[in-house]
Amino acid sequence: MAAQHKRQNRREDLIKAGIADINRYGISGFSIRHVADACGVSCAAPAKHFGDKNGFIAAIIEYVNTQWHERQLQIMEENPGSTRAQLLGLSVGYVQFLVDNPHFRSILMLKDDVFDNIYHKMRGELSSLTQKLVRKYCDEVHMDEETRIRKQYVIRALIFGAALMFDNGEMAYNDHMLGVVRACIDREFDLP
Repeated sequence: MAAQHKRQNRREDLIKAGIADINRYGISGFSIRHVADACGVSCAAPAKHFGDKNGFIAAIIEYVNTQWHERQLQIMEENPGSTRAQLLGLSVGYVQFLVDNPHFRSILMLKDDVFDNIYHKMRGELSSLTQKLVRKYCDEVHMDEETRIRKQYVIRALIFGAALMFDNGEMAYNDHMLGVVRACIDREFDLP
């Protein structure tokens, strides 16, 4: 049991070092050697845990997805019964997740043609629940498909825009301003 726990900790340490490496050098400069050096292990250790570079990057994306998925479950439990309340909670929660975990942003914005061909679906999982809730809510209130597409775009733009504005200091990151973001997202669903 202790060996398995140590192996899991090593795996997570490697993933965190991998995230830092992608933040620093980008996907094209990502190096398993850098990660191994940062963790004080041989280059064989990452290969043992992840296989090749693509397997390692996939594990990093899965790790980020898991972190967000756990938060999503909390938000859904906090807002039972109302699709709109769940959607608002998830939207604001996603802004908080992006701001509180800036080191994940490079993973979320990862762009690599070869990698995307293989792992595109994994990255899309981060926003899939929000997108499903937008569709569900629009269906519940009988919005047409064109309106749903527009709502989905605006909600995502509000989420990513708010995270960027909080991050670069254009807006104070506090409960009041998160309330403003929430009100803007909520208002969008009252507009035609």
